Amino acid sequence: MLELQGIPASPGVAIGPALVLDSVGYRIERSTVAADQAANEAARLAAAVDGVASDLKNNQRETSGAAGNHTGDIFAAHLQMLSDPRLASELSERILVRHQTADYAVSRVFYTFANSLKRLRNPILSERAQDVLDVQRQLLTHLGAIADAPLANLDSDAIVIANNLTPSETANLDREFVRGFCTETGGSGGHTAIVAKGLELPAVVGIGPFIDQIDSHCTVIVDGDQGKVIFAPDQETLSRYRDLMVRRRTLSKRLEELRDLPAETADGVRLTVSANIEFPHETAACLANGADGIGLYRTEFLYLASDDEPSEEEHYQVYRRVVEALGGRPIVIRTLDLGADKIAKRAANQSENNPFLGLRSIRLSLRNLELFRPQLRAILRAAVHGDVRVMFPLVTTLGELRQARMVMNTVADDLESEGIPHRSDIKTGMMVEVPAAVTMLESFVHEVDFLSIGTNDLAQYALAVDRTNPLVAELYQSSDPAVVRMVRHCVEVANRAEVPLSVCGEMSSNPARALLLIGLGVRNLSVPPSSLPIIKKVIRSVTLADCQEAAARVMKLEAARDVDMFLTDRLECMVPELVLS
Repeated sequence: MLELQGIPASPGVAIGPALVLDSVGYRIERSTVAADQAANEAARLAAAVDGVASDLKNNQRETSGAAGNHTGDIFAAHLQMLSDPRLASELSERILVRHQTADYAVSRVFYTFANSLKRLRNPILSERAQDVLDVQRQLLTHLGAIADAPLANLDSDAIVIANNLTPSETANLDREFVRGFCTETGGSGGHTAIVAKGLELPAVVGIGPFIDQIDSHCTVIVDGDQGKVIFAPDQETLSRYRDLMVRRRTLSKRLEELRDLPAETADGVRLTVSANIEFPHETAACLANGADGIGLYRTEFLYLASDDEPSEEEHYQVYRRVVEALGGRPIVIRTLDLGADKIAKRAANQSENNPFLGLRSIRLSLRNLELFRPQLRAILRAAVHGDVRVMFPLVTTLGELRQARMVMNTVADDLESEGIPHRSDIKTGMMVEVPAAVTMLESFVHEVDFLSIGTNDLAQYALAVDRTNPLVAELYQSSDPAVVRMVRHCVEVANRAEVPLSVCGEMSSNPARALLLIGLGVRNLSVPPSSLPIIKKVIRSVTLADCQEAAARVMKLEAARDVDMFLTDRLECMVPELVLS
C-alpha cells in the first residue's frame, strides 16, 4: 500500500483501477519545406485551427451544459488564444518566411509562449501556461504530429493517473467510466481543478513525481476531501473507504430533509447560513440546499476565464442573472480580489517578488480605476433587481475604505446623470482579513454597514504563513489560538457597534470549528453550497450553551492541534452522525 498526499482539487471519494497515462512529453523535430510548399503548410495549419476551434466550441457547449457557463468559458478563452493575432502573425512568419513546417512552427511558438508565462513564477500564470500547451497539443494532434489521447475509448471504470491533465482533457473525461483523477502537478485554483469541481469528479493534484512507482490497473482510492491518494490499499483500508462512501450517500439523503428548515439552535437561537459562490450556475445549488442568501460572491473568474478584462455589460449580465435567481434573498458581491500578476493584460509590467503582500485586491482596484469603475457600475445597476450589497476585500486602512466608497459614490452620480437605472443606497461592507484591520476595527465599524471575516487570509497574514507553500502548510490553521482571539475581538467590537458580522472563510464550513464560531458569538455564516446542509445540521443539533462552553474551553488552549482535537471530540459527542472518518 502506498499513500501519497497532494492538494485537494475537487471533493469526494472515488475507488477504481488505475489508468496510468504516459508522463513522457512529445518533441517535434526541427523541419522545413521548400519555398513553393510553404503555402501548403499554411493551409494545413488553417485546417487544423478550424478543427481545433470546432472541438473547443463543442467542449464549451457540453461543459456549460454540465457545469455552468463560467466553467465552459474556459474554452472560450482557449478559442481566443487560438485566434490571437500575435500568435497567428508569428506562426505565419515561421511558415511563409522561414519555410518551417506547420508542426514545428506550432511547437515552437506555443512552447515559447508557455515558457514566458512559467518564468513569471506565479501559480496562476503557470496554470495559464498549461492552457497554452493544451491548445498546442490539440493543434499538433489535428496536424497528425502526435497521436490522440488514450482516454477516448474507455469501456470500464478507471481512476486517471497523469503528470497533468489539461482543461480540455478533463472536460472530455468520460464520466460514465472515469471516477476521479490525480496528477503530479497542478493547483487547487487552476482551470483543471475548476472543471473537475464543475463535473463533480473527485480529484487530487500537485502530488509531485510518483507515476514511475505505479502499476497500471492497481486499485486506487482518491480522497478529494483530504487530498490523499492510496495505491494498492489493503483490505482494511478498502473496506473503510467503501463504508465511508455508503455513509456519505446516506447522510446526504438525510440532510436533504433540512433544506426548508431554519438554521436555528435546539434552544431557539436563529442564525443565518448563506453560501459562497464563484459561478452563476452555483445559485441553483444554493437554493436547493436552503441557503438564506449569498454571503460571498467571488467575482474573480470573470477575469481569469478570459485574456480580456470583462466589460461593464458582462459584469452586469452575470450579476443580474444571479440576483434574479435568488428571488429577493440578499447577495454580497465582493469586488475584484486578485493581484496584478493574475490579470493577463497587466501581468507583463507588474512582476512582484511577493504578490500576496503587493498590489492586489482593493489596492489594485484603487490604483486602476478603469478596472474598478466598470465593476462598481455593474453592481449598482444589478441592485435594481434585488437585495445587492457590495464588499471590499483586503482593506487595511481607513483611507482605502473611504476612497473606495468615494469612487462608488462618483460612479452612482455618473449613472444618475446618464439616466441609467441603478441603486445608490446599497449596503457597503468590508472583509476583515488583515491584522491591521482587526486592530483598528473600532474605527472601521462606524463607516460600514456590515463586516465579513475572511479567515483564510486572516490566518495567512496573522501567522505569516504562505498557504500555498507545502513546506509550512502545517502552520496554516484558522484554529490557531491567535486567529481565534482575533475572531473573538471582531465579534465583540461588531456587537458593541450593532454592526452585522459574518464569517465566510474555510473556518465557517468546518463543522467542528463552526461550533466554536457560534460559541464566540458569530450569528452569520457563509459556506460553500455543498456545506450548507452539514452546517445547518450542526446548528440544529446544539444549544447556544453547548457552543459557549466549548468556546470558553478553547480560549484556554495553546495550540491549533489541541483546539481541533477538542472541537472534533465535542462534535462527535453532540452531532455523532457527522463524524464519518
